[in-house]
Amino acid sequence: MNSNFCLVMTSVSAEHQAVELAKKVIEFQLGRCVQIIPKIRSIYYWDGEICDDDEWLLLIKTRSESIEPLMQHLPEWHPYELPEMIVLPLIAGYEPYLHWLSEWKYNGEP
Repeated sequence: MNSNFCLVMTSVSAEHQAVELAKKVIEFQLGRCVQIIPKIRSIYYWDGEICDDDEWLLLIKTRSESIEPLMQHLPEWHPYELPEMIVLPLIAGYEPYLHWLSEWKYNGEP
């Protein structure tokens, strides 16, 4: 079992927003890899009404120690008033891949 790594999920309303956000996460070493899943459909309740929107889902692979700075900076860069930021611990994985994830770490403020 390994809890040194996490998967952080967030979503945005446009592809260019997803790419911009992913590049910032990687540039500032708050994540090692960001996958963008295009055009998911989100149905949710917001401001007193039911919304039905297309979104792009970002899956951010990161070290557990980077969660705090990621949670601090992601809302600054995110286009949403209230961004989704859900953290899932990685309890196991392919060891060579986990080694690759461990070869870097967050080195300060962006």
